Amino acid sequence: MIILTVNNLKKSFIGKTILDNITFSVSDKDKIGIVGDNGCGKSTLFNLITKEIIPDDGNINFSKNINFSIMHQNISYESKNSVYNEVLSVFKNLIDLEKDLRNLEVKMGDSSLSEENIKEVFDLYEKKRLEFEKKDGYSYNSKVRGVLLGLGFSQDDFEKSVNNLSGGQKTRLNLAKILLKPSDLILLDEPTNHLDMKSIEFLESYLRDYKGSVMVISHDRYFLNSICNRTFLIENKKLKIYDCSYDKFVSRKEKEFEINSHIYDKQKKEIKRQQEIIERFENYGNNRFIKQASARKKLLSKMDLIDDPNIYKNSMKLKLSPNVESGRDVLTICDLKMGFNNKILLDNINLNVYKGDKIGLVGSNGTGKTTLFKIICKKLNPLEGKSILGSKVSIGYFDQEQKTLNNNNSVIDEFWDAYPKMNNFQVRSNLAKFDFIEDDIFKSVEELSGGERARLELLKLMLSNSNFLLLDEPTNHLDIESKEILEKAISDYTATVLTISHDRYFLNKVVNKIWYLNENKITEYLGNYDYFLEKLHQKDFIEEKTISRTEIDKEKKKKRQLEKEKSQKKEILKNIEKEIFEIEEKIDKLNKLLQDPDIFENKAKSLEIYNDLSKLSKDKEKLYLQWENYL
Repeated sequence: MIILTVNNLKKSFIGKTILDNITFSVSDKDKIGIVGDNGCGKSTLFNLITKEIIPDDGNINFSKNINFSIMHQNISYESKNSVYNEVLSVFKNLIDLEKDLRNLEVKMGDSSLSEENIKEVFDLYEKKRLEFEKKDGYSYNSKVRGVLLGLGFSQDDFEKSVNNLSGGQKTRLNLAKILLKPSDLILLDEPTNHLDMKSIEFLESYLRDYKGSVMVISHDRYFLNSICNRTFLIENKKLKIYDCSYDKFVSRKEKEFEINSHIYDKQKKEIKRQQEIIERFENYGNNRFIKQASARKKLLSKMDLIDDPNIYKNSMKLKLSPNVESGRDVLTICDLKMGFNNKILLDNINLNVYKGDKIGLVGSNGTGKTTLFKIICKKLNPLEGKSILGSKVSIGYFDQEQKTLNNNNSVIDEFWDAYPKMNNFQVRSNLAKFDFIEDDIFKSVEELSGGERARLELLKLMLSNSNFLLLDEPTNHLDIESKEILEKAISDYTATVLTISHDRYFLNKVVNKIWYLNENKITEYLGNYDYFLEKLHQKDFIEEKTISRTEIDKEKKKKRQLEKEKSQKKEILKNIEKEIFEIEEKIDKLNKLLQDPDIFENKAKSLEIYNDLSKLSKDKEKLYLQWENYL
């Protein structure tokens, strides 16, 4: 059942169009992820749906009796309630109904009432009791406790005043209320902000089991992939619908880019060819040729031109290249112990990092991850033990707070200070690769957004020629496309990486080991984040065992089989892609025929071509579906 329809929606601010001709529908149980660059209009769309702002054109219609809730980013509010009572207020109707039941129970025990009055009271009691049971009234307290604990509040937090909470805690509290409020549709704007990994996993599980519909704006790709069955992309003021998970959306978008680039190049060549013919006909001076030139001009003006796909691509280019190769042993940590103010963070840590390792360091906030980085960089001395760098190891450190940046510098000066031997052209060229162009390079570092500061720090790191990168939350503040560029650069990087990150999608893409910091200890897992999660969730798991020779052989055999299957799939995909291109060429030829005035005026012939185009379009869509199934 469709619960929401949006038709031809348009919205502008101060003469600038943000959203144009937006049309979609939402069905019950839909889980929709909304993605797009910062500032593309995602939050504006939510505000239009909830009627917090009015559209310039178009309409939004909810089905009858549909309730919705919305969570905005960085909301803050005041309340004299305790944390627990604030969330409990969501169930005010149930609490009032429960009070009515208690009062009716007292009345039924009144001996002065006549039998007729007792029957009336009993009938009313039964009616209210059934309503209370139907609304699951006996479990609302346990629901409140479960959601609060799941979102990272401790038992001790329950009695804290809402007014004493931090901004992040208030955001989590607001999320708890929205999850518990009876709604047919929940709108969530960046709900994973201020949540640790454990809380995000709880939220994913909660939303997957949620019986209503969900629309969520998020830069957390793992989160989107975990819960969403549809993906909406907002790009160039338009909304495009992909009825698939986030991973499949990425694959399909990449294929569309390839196909559109191919069509765009062919269209450019055809336009150039037609313009040359027009110019030649006009130069002949003959009336017949001049008329033909005029007809071709009209056809050109009516041609449905596609935009250059490259204009929507992130221009940031990132290539990490170590200048000097390190030895095999990059880092050795022996019997390491570290803590502050009698609180031990790291105890008896023994680990090795080898050349080419890509390691993700994960754990709850405040467990000592950044402290370990500072020990490796020799910015802190441990209480006990050693951190020893190997031969020819050169460290490059990305600080999540960008403390290495000088706020008083301009962008160009900040970069030039790091690489004083570069000339003006080299400096500007490198800055341009990271989208610092024109007046942007003269901005002060202090003025930069979080994403811009991260890009500047990454650019400096890219050219440092380090062979051991320590990255502390490198994807924070980056948009999705920039994250993808960073992932590819790290995957192609031939040297060694140790990264702290809460970005699970990023970890899955780039690391081959996970270091899990928990209760002062670090356990090593030989795999990506999903492998680590699988092992962590095994109830009987105590510690990671050394893989036996037999297990390694089994893994190799399994890998060979997977490679064989991958090769077969690749061949099938190649054939499907070939068919798609052939169909595109046929569609292109038919479109050209329709541009011929003689054929266009022949209704029978035109209808035949239109029917062929319709059939080809359906065939292309079927091939796309086949292509997706083989991914």
